[in-house]
Amino acid sequence: MAIAIPKNASSYFWAAVGGAVVCALVGFTWGGWVTGGSAQKQATTQARDAVVTALAPICVERFNAQSDAAAKVVELAKASSWDRGNVIGRSGYATMPGAKDFDSDVARACAELLANPPKPKA
Repeated sequence: MAIAIPKNASSYFWAAVGGAVVCALVGFTWGGWVTGGSAQKQATTQARDAVVTALAPICVERFNAQSDAAAKVVELAKASSWDRGNVIGRSGYATMPGAKDFDSDVARACAELLANPPKPKA
């Protein structure tokens, strides 16, 4: 006894394949789906940004604790926006305890906070 396959089984099969392709296209383009590699890159970037966001205020506090902080902020403001991170890095305030060298991302964020202090919320 043979299994009877309906005549339109091929149509059902290709409709299912087409539906799967459309579902994948919509999901990856508009649905927000990502591959494992993309998710890992995003997680790494977000973790790095969180570390910089947490450490930059520490750098600002250390910078402002020096006796001539006001004069140093004016000096920092005179530096080009591209060089401010290096100025902070060379000062040593972006070097966190236990680190051998300064973190350039922290130095840039610190310089940005010092050059453009956040305005208090009303």
